[in-house]
Amino acid sequence: MTRPFCELHLHIEGTLEPATIFELAARQGMSLPYADPGELAARYRFSDLQSFLDLYYENMAVLRDEDAFTLMTWAYLQRAHRAGVAHVELFVDPQAHSVRGISEQTVLRGIQRALDRGASELGITSGIIVCVLRDQPVASAHAMLDAVLGADIPVLGMGMDSAEVGYPPSLFAGVFDEARAAGLHVVAHAGEEGPPSYVWEALDVLGAERIDHGIRSLDDAALVARLVRDRIPLTVCPLSNVALKVSPSVAAVPIRRMLDAGLCITINSDDPAYFGGYLDDNLAAIESAHGLTAAELDTLCRNSIEASFVTEERRIGLFTRLGR
Repeated sequence: MTRPFCELHLHIEGTLEPATIFELAARQGMSLPYADPGELAARYRFSDLQSFLDLYYENMAVLRDEDAFTLMTWAYLQRAHRAGVAHVELFVDPQAHSVRGISEQTVLRGIQRALDRGASELGITSGIIVCVLRDQPVASAHAMLDAVLGADIPVLGMGMDSAEVGYPPSLFAGVFDEARAAGLHVVAHAGEEGPPSYVWEALDVLGAERIDHGIRSLDDAALVARLVRDRIPLTVCPLSNVALKVSPSVAAVPIRRMLDAGLCITINSDDPAYFGGYLDDNLAAIESAHGLTAAELDTLCRNSIEASFVTEERRIGLFTRLGR
C-alpha cells in the first residue's frame, strides 16, 4: 500500500505548469511573451531564490478570477493524488494577488472549491496556510490578515515566505501575535538562505510550530538540540534546494545528517512546477541519493503525519494506513 504522506510545504502558485499558464491565458484572452509552453519551460532554470521569485510572481498574472485558482489547485490535487499525498497543507500568497486587485476572498474561495472536490473525489484532506510576504511592508501583512479573517473561508494557519535574507522574522512579530490570537497555527520559512538566527527568531518571537526548510539549522548545534528536544518539524524540500543552488546536488542535501541527529524532518515539493518534481519525485531522488531504507521512508511518512495539523481522528487513520 502507498504510504499516506502529508505534504506540508507546498506553494500552490508554485504548481503552475507552463501548459496551465497557457491554458489560463487563453481562457482570459491574455497574450504571453513566450511562443509556447516549451519556451516558457526553458526559463525554469534559476541561479538563486530571487531569480526564481521574479518569474514566479510574473506568472501569477494569469490568476485573475476564482475559476483560475480552482483550476490551478485541482490540477495540483490530481498530481498529488498520483504521488501518494493523503493530506496537504498548502501555502498561498494573498498579498501577491491583492496588489493586482484580486481580493483575498476570491483567492481563498477559488482554492477552497478545489480542496472540497479533492476531499470528496480523491480522499485528500487539506488546509490553507496564508503566507506573509516578508519583503513587503509590515502594514501590508496586517491588512492581509484582517482581510483573510474577514473572508469567511476556513484558514488553517499563517506562514512567512518570499526573499529571506535581510528580512528577519522578528519584523512581523505583531502580525503573528494577531494570527495566534485568532486561533491560527503558525509556521515560517527560515534557515534556507538565511542564518540559524532566523530559525531562533521564528521559534521564540513568532511562536512557529514548524520551520519551513530549516537546513541551515545544522550550522548551530544548540539550535539542533532545541529542535530535537521540542520535536519541532522541519519541512525539507530537496529538489528545491538543488534548483535554487542552496545545495549542489540531492546527495548534498543533509537528509542523512538530519535523520541521524534525530530531527523531525518531512519531505515536500515546495514549488514543484518550477523545481522539477512533485512529492514522489523528491522521495525517489533522496531514496536513490541517500540509500534510504524502507524503514527510513516509513519514518519520513510518520514524521509528516505527526507534523501535520490534521484532526486527531484523521491522524490516527493515517497512522493506521501506514501500518508499520
